[in-house]
Amino acid sequence: MIRSDAALIAASRSDAGAFRELYDRYADRVLAYHRRRSGDEDAAHELTAETFAQAWLVRARFRDECDGNAGPWLFGIARNVLLHSVRRRALEHGARERLGMLVEPPPAVPDETWLDGLDEALDALPHSQREAIRLRIEDDLEYEAVAASLGTTPAAARVRVHRGLTALRTRLTKETR
Repeated sequence: MIRSDAALIAASRSDAGAFRELYDRYADRVLAYHRRRSGDEDAAHELTAETFAQAWLVRARFRDECDGNAGPWLFGIARNVLLHSVRRRALEHGARERLGMLVEPPPAVPDETWLDGLDEALDALPHSQREAIRLRIEDDLEYEAVAASLGTTPAAARVRVHRGLTALRTRLTKETR
């Protein structure tokens, strides 16, 4: 039997798997909503993650006003997350202008000492993560192209790049201490 959204939210108070089921039902639609409004794939993923994080935090306040359908509730949260993001950027931009700060900061010149040990750290990664990072960072391919090259989905390619970069950061941070 398929549980209603409202039943999943109620169950998620003691069973995180129930919230995961709700996430699976709505993640693609919420991502598409953010993608259409932001016009930026990476921003859309971040906004979607923030939407579900907020939904998780306020799930106890959910009121079933749509016969068990949580769509309007989730899209209300998505709208608020998007508006907050836009306002935050506008406020930061306005504050910099009022203070007479450069609106467009000059390009940063990286400190290349952090590259010490990078080759060894890359070699320590699993092949799938190393290859995903190479395709995305070195070859500057979009995630769809990385996924096609690796024979996986764009979401899985993102995960591999993220996990690989996290492992690199952790290892390189430990080595510099």
